[in-house]
Amino acid sequence: MRAIISVSDKTGLGEFSRGLAALGIEIFSTGGTLKALEREQVKAQSISALTGFPEILEGRVKTLHPAVHGGILHRRSRPDDVEQIAQHGIGAIDLVVVNLYPFRETIAKPDVQLTDALEQIDIGGPTMIRASAKNFPDVLVVVDPNDYPRILEALQQDTIDLPLRQALAAKAFAHTAAYDSAIAAFLTTEDFPATLPLAWNKAYDLRYGENPHQPAAFYRADGKNQGTIATATPLQGKELSFNNLLDADAALQIVQSFDAPTVTIIKHSNPCGLASLDDLVAAHAAARSGDPVSAFGGIVGINRPVDGTLAAAMQRYFYEVIVAPAFDDEARAIFANKPNLRLLEVAMQPERGTVWEYRQVSGGLLVQARDEVANDDPNGWRVVSERQPTPEQLAALSFAWKACAFVKSNAIVLVQGETLVGMGAGQPSRVDSVKIAASKAGDRAQNSVLASDAFFPKADGVETAAAAGVAAIVQPGGSQADDEVIATANRLGLVLVFTGRRHFKH
Repeated sequence: MRAIISVSDKTGLGEFSRGLAALGIEIFSTGGTLKALEREQVKAQSISALTGFPEILEGRVKTLHPAVHGGILHRRSRPDDVEQIAQHGIGAIDLVVVNLYPFRETIAKPDVQLTDALEQIDIGGPTMIRASAKNFPDVLVVVDPNDYPRILEALQQDTIDLPLRQALAAKAFAHTAAYDSAIAAFLTTEDFPATLPLAWNKAYDLRYGENPHQPAAFYRADGKNQGTIATATPLQGKELSFNNLLDADAALQIVQSFDAPTVTIIKHSNPCGLASLDDLVAAHAAARSGDPVSAFGGIVGINRPVDGTLAAAMQRYFYEVIVAPAFDDEARAIFANKPNLRLLEVAMQPERGTVWEYRQVSGGLLVQARDEVANDDPNGWRVVSERQPTPEQLAALSFAWKACAFVKSNAIVLVQGETLVGMGAGQPSRVDSVKIAASKAGDRAQNSVLASDAFFPKADGVETAAAAGVAAIVQPGGSQADDEVIATANRLGLVLVFTGRRHFKH
């Protein structure tokens, strides 16, 4: 039995290759891998000994040779194939162990140069992988060092069977597909190319999906994922569920959008609590006050490190997950008394540039740039009412406008200062959302400000808000009934501000 080993990731290489050599497998290798095998004192020959041709072009051409691919691709069950390779003095290659140049790691570096990226596009490696995977009934192909132990054990016990070969081939084709997708994505300059290059790598299986009867797993996207839920570090707690991840992501995106110290509490992807205050303990208390009942079992997002004082204030409440940039030793010790509570540590400064969102529909995929409410400039807003907002109202309207963008449409939020006091979400009627938000706010609706993610199509929403005690409203404007809405605001003595931009969230 003969093997070719050519790997960039040399994890586990020594133990695996020694195991192969102990089985009498003849090993051929290339460049850096050959040197690594020599350091491990594993007997191996240069690929040039197999091909009779030296590596050229600084190693760009070394395995693209009939002695390699004839040895891999000939079908052992076909006498004519066997006869042809014998005529040309080609020996069989039965095991191919290859992983590819670190292209993805290279492009993840800041300010990577095009020439550096191009040098990390592997040619010979994918060719050998694909050839081996195509001929998997006869050739074992291994692309993942995590598979070394089970492959070695199967070889030692002579239990290599067709299902194992096919599973390794499928993994090999997925490996090269993801690699090619990463290259295509890096080189693509169009926002919406004819073919969408995507690569997703499984992070871990989940207990189940939205419901216990739904199998589920979590996959990370290739590329720069700093400051995303995909790069969060779990510090303690039970394993994350499907719904935990959805809500934790919502919490993270919300608090990343605020510069001031901010706490949010998420339920079913909506912020049932949100507050910005310099004192995080006070911000947490204010966030809980938005809807204390719904806060039970919620997911908390915080855009500042959590210290012992804040942890002590939070530990009396039942939360599922807390997402923050850091937890100090005192906070960790306090939360250790709640072993089921998940703590996720994640950077609050995400990678810059356009972030794409993907949503599946039957038979297709919807792709859009993420709605970045942090880019909205209140200086471009238009006061359309006779009454002018006070500086305090403008600050509250700005906070409400950001908060509203993260609430499911039809979205209405009521705010006092920089605290959400009432929220209505996901209603077919915008008036019903106003009523729900007002009922949640109770007495705190008096002199509050209101944000609506899209325009009021009729005056009834403004009338309902005024009846609850709302003093100022911010909304996109643009309805055919704008004149009626403005006139109603003036009649009721409300401040009305148009932003000219919608933040609809289905």
